[in-house]
Amino acid sequence: MDSNSSIYVAGRDTLAGRALLKRLAERGFTRVIRDADPDLSDRREVTAFFERMRPEFVFLTAGRVSGIAGNQRWPADLMIDNLRAASTVVPAAWESHVRKLLYLGSSCVYPKAAPQPFNISSLGSGPMEPTSEAYAVAKLAGMKLCEAYRRQHNAAFITAISGDAYGPGDDFSIENSHVAAGLLRRIHEARREQRPFVEIWGSGTPRREFIYADDLADACIFAMQRHDAAEPLNLGSGEDISIADLAQLIKEVVGYQGELRFDSSKPDGMPFKALDSTALRTMGWTPCWNLRRGLEETYRWFTAS
Repeated sequence: MDSNSSIYVAGRDTLAGRALLKRLAERGFTRVIRDADPDLSDRREVTAFFERMRPEFVFLTAGRVSGIAGNQRWPADLMIDNLRAASTVVPAAWESHVRKLLYLGSSCVYPKAAPQPFNISSLGSGPMEPTSEAYAVAKLAGMKLCEAYRRQHNAAFITAISGDAYGPGDDFSIENSHVAAGLLRRIHEARREQRPFVEIWGSGTPRREFIYADDLADACIFAMQRHDAAEPLNLGSGEDISIADLAQLIKEVVGYQGELRFDSSKPDGMPFKALDSTALRTMGWTPCWNLRRGLEETYRWFTAS
């Protein structure tokens, strides 16, 4: 893939998709397809789009996402949306002779009790975290579909697994936000309304690895250019933190003076979720953003939007 390649980002409305469009433009890729996504649940519409646009390279980042609350409330919706995106885009990419496709999975595809940090060898070795299982099964199915096209058709379809992404353009809604965006919004509102405390779901002890959206986009571009193996590639920042420490860091970024209270009656989700990204580092990729700087930039975007 070079600056003159025709590139399509499927899922331009996702955090990863928006970051990819931004970084591709900033890095001089001049033939990124700017047309809006077709209805990714409609096989005929997706096929017609691929036949008309003829992209050479495809980043598949589409599919609804949500935090713990949304995963518990809408598991079927999240699952079917992600299954549909994979089952329309991947076949259309093959049929239109796309040169290479990258499918972006999520770290929740790993078993809940797998050794930390998650290594590719642990995939499928045990049950997933129940609070995100429906979504995780759909993402794993998308990865397996790409592997199946490799086996059956020798397609150059690769898969990557992202750490928990955050950044400008994230979903800050109460219903769908992930932990970083959700905490930024709630602590910001507590500061603005001068509340004495903020109540946070769970014990605060689980640990998460976070990756800034621009770093994730750069890692995806790097993988598209350098990774050709059937084995999935972990895309992690190498920086993990407890939810309690994350909340404290966000409190400092926001300038909130009140108390943080943790409600242990609410679910924690996975106790630890970090990625072994040794393969990515060995290939020569390193992140540019640390967590504090990324949160500061995200908060600036949030308050200006």
